Amino acid sequence: MRSIWRTLDPGLARDIALVCLADGVVGLSYGAISVGGGLSLWVPVAMSLLVFAGASQFLFVGIVAAGGSPIAATIAGLLVNSRHVAFGLAVSDVIGGGWRRIPGSHLMTDENVAFALGQEELRHKRAAYWLCGIGIFVCWNAGVVIGALAGSVITDTDAFGLDAAFPAVLLALVLPALKDRATRTAALVGSVVALAATPFLPAGLPVLLALVGLLFYRPIKTLEPA
Repeated sequence: MRSIWRTLDPGLARDIALVCLADGVVGLSYGAISVGGGLSLWVPVAMSLLVFAGASQFLFVGIVAAGGSPIAATIAGLLVNSRHVAFGLAVSDVIGGGWRRIPGSHLMTDENVAFALGQEELRHKRAAYWLCGIGIFVCWNAGVVIGALAGSVITDTDAFGLDAAFPAVLLALVLPALKDRATRTAALVGSVVALAATPFLPAGLPVLLALVGLLFYRPIKTLEPA
């Protein structure tokens, strides 16, 4: 771990630390909402250790708390996490081979994939991937435990705004990327498609349909001087 810190730029390490802290706060809200919604304390804790997929975990809890079938909630979670297939292909070399495949795949998140792909050299990619992945895993699970304990005491988690923590953090992570016009266009198209499909499709499918927005991603190429 010490060698990873030496490999990374201090600014990048700081950004990763902030993201890990933010995910810890989101994990706290997830734990509190899960227990406050009627689930046993061990359920969100076990899911966070074994599943470790924030969006799918929130979706599962939301569907079950609304009276939906656990099977339907599991299928919806799998659909949301199907994006990790593409992530795995993108960071296959970053994770490495052998025994690293299993923990590396389990620690895969949107954040550490984004940080890894943002680096140019392979050693920097690996350092960013593993540091961010391990950091998020620790902070997320610690937050879930604290939140679950708090949820057993707090009766109305919505009154504290805990239900808004997850979308708020996601929005904060996305905003810097929206400075690019091509990204804004793709995000807008994807959002419109997802919102239009939400009333007609099961939970999880509108998110996948939002990938249509990628078809409208047209980066502007700058001409290099001769």
